[in-house]
Formats: sequence, structure tokens, C-alpha cells
Amino acid sequence: MTQTTAESAARKQRAQIRVRTLRTDRWWLAPAFTFAGLLLFLIYGLWAIFDKSYFVDPYIAPFSSPCLATSCPEGARLFGLAPFGDWYTLPPGILILGLPGGFRLTCYYYRKAYYRSFWLSPPACAVAEPHGKYTGETRLPLILQNIHRYFFYFAIVIGLILTYDAVLALVHKPAGLGSWILLANAVLILCYTFGCHSCRHITAGRLNHFSRHPLRYKAWTLVSKLNARHQQFAWASLFSVMIADLYVRLVAKGVINFPFA
Repeated sequence: MTQTTAESAARKQRAQIRVRTLRTDRWWLAPAFTFAGLLLFLIYGLWAIFDKSYFVDPYIAPFSSPCLATSCPEGARLFGLAPFGDWYTLPPGILILGLPGGFRLTCYYYRKAYYRSFWLSPPACAVAEPHGKYTGETRLPLILQNIHRYFFYFAIVIGLILTYDAVLALVHKPAGLGSWILLANAVLILCYTFGCHSCRHITAGRLNHFSRHPLRYKAWTLVSKLNARHQQFAWASLFSVMIADLYVRLVAKGVINFPFA
């Protein structure tokens, strides 16, 4: 066997090591914290869906907005309307799981986060994964990740509704602490939503000549700045929506009861 042939055969063989990884740092901390953070969000979201203390004038909990049925308190209805009428009797929080929840579930960053933390695929760079094969997102159920851009449009609507809720609470006199909490949450959610990779592609991702489309180029530039911090906004908005939602519910339950709450 010639030297060239021997080198070629050696390159085709996988490196043989007796340990799962040669890394000496605490590589498991990142997937562990990610797992804990996402699990906390899931547990809280399930509890919030069935909790009925989601409105106290002028606040509505983000996990229950929009409220579109006649079963909603009158002040909690979006624009005072109830387009779902009497037939919809499910908790309003189910819409949040189905729309913004679907947007986050299919988000490019969150895919990496829960693939690594929940499925260990792989748990970290240069760490072997326990799965015998990898088919990617080419078959069910992961092929459904491709509908992410359609969830994006719904996420924009929800983000604007939460902004409307925050402004409505802010112009209420006297404006309480909850108004500013809701506003901060709305800003973070919009930054996360408009920093989405799909939004960046939609604005000007397919243009060949930016000079011919100055407005779309400007929009693409702004979205790109948000996109550069997409991971940070993903986590910040994840916790801000829980904090804002819990705050409203605690006020509605009377747990938080002080002037200008």
C-alpha cells in the first residue's frame, strides 16, 4: 500500500477515543441552563392557560391577550369586541400557545437551543451525541419547522396587540408600575420578532441590487441590527413575558396591592 493510499484510508476512519469528549471545560452548563429555562417557561405557560385571574382594569395578562370571546371580561376584550362569540369557551391562553408559541418553537435560535438541551443533538460543540443517526429536518415531524415564516406573520399581530395593551394601560390615570412592565415586555417581544431571520429575508434578503430599493435596504439594515442580538432578545422576551404575565395575575388576585400597582 502506498503512502498516499494509507493516508486516504486513515482519513476515512473516525478518531477512536475512550471518553465521550476530550473537552475539559464545563460544557454541560449551557445546555443545562437552557433546559431549565425552557422547562420553566413550559410549566408556567401551562399553569397560566388555566388560571382565570388574567384581567384587572387596566391590565390584561400577556398570556391571555387577545381575549376574543363573550366569556372574556368586558374590559379585556380586544377593542371591546368579541368576534368569537359564545361558541369559544376555551381559555384565551390557548391562542398564545398556538401562535406566538408556534413562532418560538420553530425559531432558528430556539431550534438550536432545545435540540441541544432536550434532545442532546448534539449537547455542545465537540461532544458526541447519543443518537445513532441524523436525518435533519427532512421528514416528519421536523420538516414542519419550515412553516416558521408563516408563524412570523401571526407573531407580528400578537406583538402589536400586546403593544396596544401596554399603551392602553399607560394612558390610564394614574399609570401604575404594571403599565411600564407591560410596555417593556412589548418592546422586547417586538425586538425579538422583528429580529427574526425570516423578517430579515422578507425585507430585502432576495434583492440583488440594494441601490435600487433604498427603503427596503434601510429596513433590512435595521432588522439586521436586531438579528445580531436575536439570541439575547429571545431570552429577554421569554422571561419578560412571564414576569409581566405573573405580575398582572398577582395584582388580579390581590397578592400585589399597593398604590399605583
